Amino acid sequence: MVLFRCLSRLSTLRSRTGNDCLNFLCDDYCQVQQPNNLGSVRWLQMQTSTDLDLHSQLKELIPEQQERLKKIRSDYGKVQLGNITTDMVIGGMRGMVGLLWETSLLDPEEGIRFRGLSIPECQKVLPAAQPNGEPLPEGLLWLLLTGKVPSKEQVNALSKELRDRATVPDYAFKAIDALPVSAHPMTQFTTGVMALQVYLNAGLFLVFSVLRCLFLCLLKRLVTFPNGLFQVQSEFQKAYDQGIHKSKYWEPTFEDSLNLIARLPAVAAYVYRRIFKDGKIIPLDESLDYGANFSHMLGFDDPKMHELMRLYVTIHSDHEGGNVSAHTGHLVASALSDPYLSFAAALNGLAGPLHGLANQEVLLWIKSVVEECGENISKDQLKDYVWKTLNSGKVVPGFGHGVLRKTDPRYMCQREFAMKHLPNDPLFQLVSKLYDVVPPILTELGKASARSIQTQLETTEQGATSSNNQSGDLTNFPSFYLHYIQVKNPWPNVDAHSGVLLNYYGLTEARYYTVLFGVSRSIGICSQLIWDRALGLPLERPKSVTMEWLENHCKKAAAA
Repeated sequence: MVLFRCLSRLSTLRSRTGNDCLNFLCDDYCQVQQPNNLGSVRWLQMQTSTDLDLHSQLKELIPEQQERLKKIRSDYGKVQLGNITTDMVIGGMRGMVGLLWETSLLDPEEGIRFRGLSIPECQKVLPAAQPNGEPLPEGLLWLLLTGKVPSKEQVNALSKELRDRATVPDYAFKAIDALPVSAHPMTQFTTGVMALQVYLNAGLFLVFSVLRCLFLCLLKRLVTFPNGLFQVQSEFQKAYDQGIHKSKYWEPTFEDSLNLIARLPAVAAYVYRRIFKDGKIIPLDESLDYGANFSHMLGFDDPKMHELMRLYVTIHSDHEGGNVSAHTGHLVASALSDPYLSFAAALNGLAGPLHGLANQEVLLWIKSVVEECGENISKDQLKDYVWKTLNSGKVVPGFGHGVLRKTDPRYMCQREFAMKHLPNDPLFQLVSKLYDVVPPILTELGKASARSIQTQLETTEQGATSSNNQSGDLTNFPSFYLHYIQVKNPWPNVDAHSGVLLNYYGLTEARYYTVLFGVSRSIGICSQLIWDRALGLPLERPKSVTMEWLENHCKKAAAA
């Protein structure tokens, strides 16, 4: 009987996500005119080929870009790109040019450009699921990888390919189930991603499961499973172990990356439903695209929520290479770790409160405003609350950016979405008031902090002979002043708006928001990872120094 039950359970092993493919995307897409200001983009090709295979497109492009990089290095290898200062070394390498990142470039004044296209331009030229709708994430993936704006047919083909790759093995869900339900969603999500890196040898599992049952029943002995039961799923790792030539590294990396991108929505949706719902998996819908299907698997089938998810995934997909998650993924992959391991590392960086958790913090702070002051708070009351937050030593989440010096265009496109679909939502109206109230306060605070710090420094320096402190003691100075004195951009960033939109359509669990961010960011990180291998980029190994080295070097430089 024990053997029968064992065999019965084994016969039911299957993937929880199914093997069905996406065969249809909405055909109501209305062709749009491409903007006239794109001619300056060096190799962005607005005329797309008729080839529907993304791999073939890349195979044609890579030799050209390899030669381009060789020429740049041979012609300009000794050209200086800037001066490295002590502030840069101590201050998180901000402003230091040190990474090659092909898929996007962040301009301090105009924001992110994906292969040369701004967000408004992407909204115009990338295929959408419906006329005047939001761009499909599959289209952006094609753009990031090829530098070409895809046709609707190419996007449909890529969407189908992602659906073909979307099967998630059952043991990946079981790996998540091994964690407490109370574990943070990002912890569970990263665990699921790591589990995708291996696969279960179903044949060996069946044979040894039967043997275990027989030995247990007849001999009262437990047979251990062999080491080969779980094997590497990563195509790159398998190819590397078999001695693939480094010029071909990009091909198994491409396979891993597309598999990973395709499977992440199902893993992320399972985490959400396990923690916040009934734990039941919602299968793929064959009639939906990547973003809409992600929304569907989460349990949200409002067409407007589908549109929001398409927009969300698209605008969060990439933000050049210097942010924590992108840099982490690039760094780990430079050691030739496969895309699963590299992206899992990136997710752990994204989980930090100074990076991906910011969108969670924004909604929680906005809800605290409503709880204390009500939904119909006036601008004067809001000013008082903002000052209260600042005077308590905290920051106003969702404002400021390490690179941007103007309002984040990702914020603006979300604002436009809200004005179109939920103009009367109280939380959106509160966000709009914050847009008017917070920047002037932060600007005023920055100026006041500068004056106060300067006064304290001058006072301290007058007594420096007795204390031998030539730099001024700021130990007791309010820490939030020191934060805002460095803020050159008091304007809202992408995190200031996304939570309110998600909350409106029913995704109210702020702790989960970073997982959405993670799914989105896979598109940019994996696209660049493919190009890292195609271009043969080396192991990242910057030089580090000690404080003693800095002191000695700076003294010598000052004396010279």
